[in-house]
Amino acid sequence: QVQLQESGGGLVQAGGSLRLSCAASGRTFGSYVMGWFRQAPGKEREFVAVISWSGGTTYYADSVKGRFTISRDNAKNTVTLQMNSLKPEDTAVYYCAAPYRSYYYTKSISDFGSWGQGTQVTVSS
Repeated sequence: QVQLQESGGGLVQAGGSLRLSCAASGRTFGSYVMGWFRQAPGKEREFVAVISWSGGTTYYADSVKGRFTISRDNAKNTVTLQMNSLKPEDTAVYYCAAPYRSYYYTKSISDFGSWGQGTQVTVSS
């Protein structure tokens, strides 16, 4: 199992920016896709972004495309989510996650078996 720890959440006004980080330990980080998901109050957890093990391929939910950027540093075992032009509807707990399988490109939440504890992002209008 990989251990994941998010940081960087907080309160920001609409139109502002936040940068979330996720530190990973426990196995070969560079062999795994990394994803960001979020869960708003009363809603199901949803996909936000994913990045391939090399960092060369990324995929975003339509709701964040053009505003959020996912990146990773395999030397430091970290994955980052840069969030710009934030909207009140981006308010949620944000989780980083790693899938069960290495070298498996997926964005399906059911494929992800390791999760961080989450970090709260609140966007005020």
